[in-house]
Amino acid sequence: MGDRIGVRRLECLDGLRGVLAVYVLLSHMAPFAAVPLWLAQSLSHGEAAVDVFFILSGMVIVRSLEGFGYDARAFLIARAGRIFPVFLLVFPVAVAVQVLPTGFERMPWIGPDSPARSIWSGGWPANWLPEIVAHLTMSHGLLPDGVLPDAWVSFLGASWSLSTEWQFYVLVAGLAGWLHRGRPGAMRLAWLLLALAAAGVAWHAAVPGGWRFSRAFLPNKAQYFALGIAAAALQREPEAGSVFRYAVVLATTLLLCVAGGGGKLWAPVVWTVCLCAQMAPRAPGLRPLAAALASPPLLWLGAVSYCIYLVNEPVQKMLGVALAALAGNSATLFTACWLPAAILFPLGLGWVLHVTVEQGGQRWGRAASRRAVQVRLSRTGAISVQVES
Repeated sequence: MGDRIGVRRLECLDGLRGVLAVYVLLSHMAPFAAVPLWLAQSLSHGEAAVDVFFILSGMVIVRSLEGFGYDARAFLIARAGRIFPVFLLVFPVAVAVQVLPTGFERMPWIGPDSPARSIWSGGWPANWLPEIVAHLTMSHGLLPDGVLPDAWVSFLGASWSLSTEWQFYVLVAGLAGWLHRGRPGAMRLAWLLLALAAAGVAWHAAVPGGWRFSRAFLPNKAQYFALGIAAAALQREPEAGSVFRYAVVLATTLLLCVAGGGGKLWAPVVWTVCLCAQMAPRAPGLRPLAAALASPPLLWLGAVSYCIYLVNEPVQKMLGVALAALAGNSATLFTACWLPAAILFPLGLGWVLHVTVEQGGQRWGRAASRRAVQVRLSRTGAISVQVES
């Protein structure tokens, strides 16, 4: 119930989730290895991969809310069961790893301008207590730099997107009654998110640096959620009107990407191609892509994608610091050991966490949300009887 709605019949998009998780893992790995420049550059779009995750979330979440009968409390309980169990296990590990020195002095092949230096954080933050509290409440994306600098990436860098997701969940839950008034409500939410994105672009351009928000702030990513919502409407009713509305949202999303200064347009484009593969898997030009995305290995990766996404950074830092000490300043030796270890260890640990923690959390969330729905229905029934009597 709830969590499973929206992914049950979307095998291609579940496989896409696996591709994205592995890409983020590789984008965190590549800057530390002595690899050709073209390869490192091709793996330098981790943020755009997360943007596709946001689009997926927009598609799934509106369907999930519908599956819970637009019960906001049940919906949030299920989402908490989905996110927090694994996070609360990984986050203390990330806090412990924070104190490890990065060891870049043992990696002379990593230059001062290398993106590797922005992936691993070293040293204890001066504002550690409010930053930990912000992470545990998923509010670290709500804080501008002038309030708590770089809080959105401290301790567990990958969790910045969890704060963005949680802001989206709370917004959707708060508007549940509005969305329940009919299917056009979902598209109204898409227009609202596009307006939030436009406001985010205007705010970023108008205010000084200390009052700017990071990319973990929902308005700075709202256009991607809007595109996913439009995709859900298109998938539900693939008719001319839905196609037109999706095209409008897609064009607006691309314009907002350009206006925001990032210019990263490939996330909406890649998503749209994969959505076409999901909706028309037998189309001549899309059949190979649909078959690949729906293949068992990618579906498996999609199932464990959340765990892989969370664990890869702290695990890779522990591995990298240890290997740098053992490699003796040898880029060749480090890279030969680093490439397989930085992939296999996060994949293996991600699978273990999926089996032992994530699945249990999802079961708990579904059971607790089901009880919440039953309580609401029983109260509604009691009120109805009282009114009728």
